[in-house]
Amino acid sequence: MEKKWWHNKVAYQIYPKSFYDTNGDGIGDINGVIEKLDYFKELGIDILWLSPIYCSPLADQGYDISDYYNIDPRFGTLEDLDRLIAEGKKRNIGIVMDLVVNHCSDEHEWFKKACADPDGEYGKFFYIENHKDGEPLPCNWRSYFGGSVWEKLPGHDDKVYLHVFHKKQPDLNWENPKLRKEIYKMINWWLDRGIAGFRIDAIINIKKKLPFSDYPADRDDGMTSMNNMLAEASGIGEFLDEMATETFRKYQAFSVGEVFNEKDEELPLFIGNDGYFSTMFDFSAELIEEEMTPDLYKNAIFKAHERVEGIGFLSNIIENHDEPRGVSRFIPKDALSDATKKMLAAIYFLLPGIPFIYQGQEIGMENLDSVNDLNELDDCANADIYENAIHEGLSKEQALQLLAEKSRDNARTPFQWSDGANAGFTTGKPWLMINPKYTDINFASQKDDPNSVWHFYKDLIALRKNPEYESTFVYGKFIPFLKRQHNLIAYNRVGDKHIMVLANFQKDAQTISLPSKIKKVLLTNVSKTPDNFSSTSTEIVLSPYELLVVEMV
Repeated sequence: MEKKWWHNKVAYQIYPKSFYDTNGDGIGDINGVIEKLDYFKELGIDILWLSPIYCSPLADQGYDISDYYNIDPRFGTLEDLDRLIAEGKKRNIGIVMDLVVNHCSDEHEWFKKACADPDGEYGKFFYIENHKDGEPLPCNWRSYFGGSVWEKLPGHDDKVYLHVFHKKQPDLNWENPKLRKEIYKMINWWLDRGIAGFRIDAIINIKKKLPFSDYPADRDDGMTSMNNMLAEASGIGEFLDEMATETFRKYQAFSVGEVFNEKDEELPLFIGNDGYFSTMFDFSAELIEEEMTPDLYKNAIFKAHERVEGIGFLSNIIENHDEPRGVSRFIPKDALSDATKKMLAAIYFLLPGIPFIYQGQEIGMENLDSVNDLNELDDCANADIYENAIHEGLSKEQALQLLAEKSRDNARTPFQWSDGANAGFTTGKPWLMINPKYTDINFASQKDDPNSVWHFYKDLIALRKNPEYESTFVYGKFIPFLKRQHNLIAYNRVGDKHIMVLANFQKDAQTISLPSKIKKVLLTNVSKTPDNFSSTSTEIVLSPYELLVVEMV
């Protein structure tokens, strides 16, 4: 595998609107990120990915972009961003922007021109179809946010446009080379400005199965999931290779793709030595629809890393802005504690690939316990979750409780800096409710506590970067250990050193027979010291939810 500058990095996702507010308007801003750069430096972060800060009406929290070349005034200015890039470089921290090019906002200049002249140049930047009332729509696809993907084109009762997300997010027509050229020009403009690269949003959606056609309905609304179309769409590689050639490869830029449904034979094309992307997120665990169990989680992440072994790097996550809090999903509610949060952190963080931390994860932020009213939340996807729950027979209270577990707002509540007013996030009124748990879970209470979740993440990062072990963690082989042992997640990282990660993911102790003796304990989530382990024994007992990272003889 060809070595790249990003292979040994640790990345952190910022949701700017909820990170830190410096002007008291209740919305986080770029200057808030600048103020906290030393926080990231102390933690050990190398790459900061900013969720969208472009001009936007915020119908989908900035993923509906009205101007790709400017910053939304709520977040700051281009000059603020230039200062962030410069200050980041002083600390060896690269700034990564969000690249949203499956769709734009209906307030973007391109779409306004398309509405003015659907048959003109900009009309071909989108998917616009003729349609008369009473006739079937071009296809029965269901938007990711619920309802049809088709909406009447403003000013034209006889035409509809495609939006696979929110109706204010018209899909861009990647089949049009003029559209692609405009996108590449914009990407290079940002790279010339000094950013380190991009996280690429929803990119698998840019290739549609054409001509438009229906699929069997999977709900009584007569519509079908987008997944049915994506499974049949082919040829996306031509678009992605062209984009990489025209942009990322020229700059040796870091790129991480939000990719689903890729086939095994396509992996070298996506993340190989000269792949479309530097890396792509491992969503294997996030895609599990059943109630999460340790064995389901283990099987998902092990399969994901075994299939890319020797090909390329995955980016490892337990949460992001599109998911509820990872600790609340992966850890049983009655077992949620600092110790189990640390255990989960080490399991995912020390896998091969590039570890990503989502803001608040490093202090153990959790889901909301309850929601009293739909109006307490903000996400545009909440209505579909709520209405579908009511349709399935749940009561209003049960539907609201489901939102407390499933809503993306769980990950978007403001960062909990302290136990003071508004969790130290803002002096104004927060744009979204503060999680009431902030009085117990906050950075200020953890900063000087060596046993805190925050310090554990700092120790994890330091261990991965330790010159003695870095090569093994970054380039060492991944070898699962005792894969079939119930509620045990254990694996080897073998390179210059032999390191084992062992996690007893249950409330009862487990006895483990090791292949050799332990040479050194590198990290643990309990108060044990290396003296607790016999250097002559190859059998150990892991206490409930105990995590061990050890160097083997």
